Amino acid sequence: MEYIQRPEKKDTGCVFCEAQAAKDGPENQIVYRGQNAYVILNRYPYTSGHVMVVPFAHQPSLDLLGANIRSEIMELANQSIQIIQSVYEPQGFNIGFNIGSAAGAGILGHVHMHVVPRWQGDTNFMSTLGMTRVIPENLEDTFYRLKQAWDKLTSPT
Repeated sequence: MEYIQRPEKKDTGCVFCEAQAAKDGPENQIVYRGQNAYVILNRYPYTSGHVMVVPFAHQPSLDLLGANIRSEIMELANQSIQIIQSVYEPQGFNIGFNIGSAAGAGILGHVHMHVVPRWQGDTNFMSTLGMTRVIPENLEDTFYRLKQAWDKLTSPT
């Protein structure tokens, strides 16, 4: 209920720029920071484990990012797949960018890549008819599960 009842935040700027400026934890939901990009939970996920890979640079499209940043985004997407696979064991993934409002971008000014784990039958009558998503895990639990897996993957052995 906390997720539903929390006061609506005023639109004060770019949610991605605000998140990357904050201390990492359940509040900003960044599970991993790379050199040029980071991985953050989606606050309105399609499924549990839905993350986004976001460049630190505030740019509206990929062509405005350097090749090194685009490369790191792809590597972080690949690592996200590995981590989500180890934590949730999905049967598939949807991965991609929505660039521009015609493509369904919810945040136009800061390009980002979605990594969405999928399972057979994860779209049901609630999402199809009720236009409502049912997520079986709260975001704070998802944050800690994925953060722990990232830490394990990236810690020196």
